Amino acid sequence: MSRVAKTAKLVLVNARAALFDLYGDHLRSRGGKASVAALVRLLAPLEIAAPAVRTAVSRMVRQGWLDRARMPQGPGYVVTPKCVRRLDEAALRIYRAGTIKWHGRWHLIVLEPVRERARRERLRADLAFLGYAQLSETTWVGPRPSPELDPLLAHEGIRADRFEAVLDGDPRELVARAWDLEAIGRAYEQWLTDAQELVGGLPDGAPDAQVFAIRSRLLHGWRNFLFRDPGLPPELLPPGWPGEKARAFFEQKAARLMPSAAAFVDKELL
Repeated sequence: MSRVAKTAKLVLVNARAALFDLYGDHLRSRGGKASVAALVRLLAPLEIAAPAVRTAVSRMVRQGWLDRARMPQGPGYVVTPKCVRRLDEAALRIYRAGTIKWHGRWHLIVLEPVRERARRERLRADLAFLGYAQLSETTWVGPRPSPELDPLLAHEGIRADRFEAVLDGDPRELVARAWDLEAIGRAYEQWLTDAQELVGGLPDGAPDAQVFAIRSRLLHGWRNFLFRDPGLPPELLPPGWPGEKARAFFEQKAARLMPSAAAFVDKELL
């Protein structure tokens, strides 16, 4: 196995995650829908087989992310309002435009107890994605309110009290308790090493399908940080935060690879 192929294997993408990336990065701006046949063709460069695509689509329909849609090309799927909110929230954090201002106030959520384990785990994952950290069994904190919070809690049927609060003490001590910044920093450093090898192995004049695959893997690895990094303001981060160097690399390479990746998408949507 070549060095490039080996690196690509380190960032294999499952079908459901690939669909979220595809809809968010390409299809959202193209009407938010695609035929089943087009979805299969678009994920083929990522070595995702047609049955896996169809299974993932069915699961996303059951979870309320996609709806069935009639299209001239055949049966297809369109994003739901719930999915649009998630994709837009993710896009703001993936392609973080400008400096995120922080006014020294924390967003606190106190949830009612949730007895069902599966429901608790689902809620925990969703709140972490929105940038919140768990302080106790029912209390969560984030650097800012998330626009997805109310729809999430309404969907789960969970009541919560919300507060905006100013910490009486050093906010960096709260950050140290709530988030493992050392582990997140190491993850950024490892991602950057792998990403540089992945993109560096792309030959000049590579076909659009290969560029699309490499860019998709790059995006997938970066998107995973949405579940780990809450997007803390710079004043609460340690000096030389590796996330900034990783972000600069991602933004530069994602922009450079976008034209060829977009050309592949446009061709396969026909």
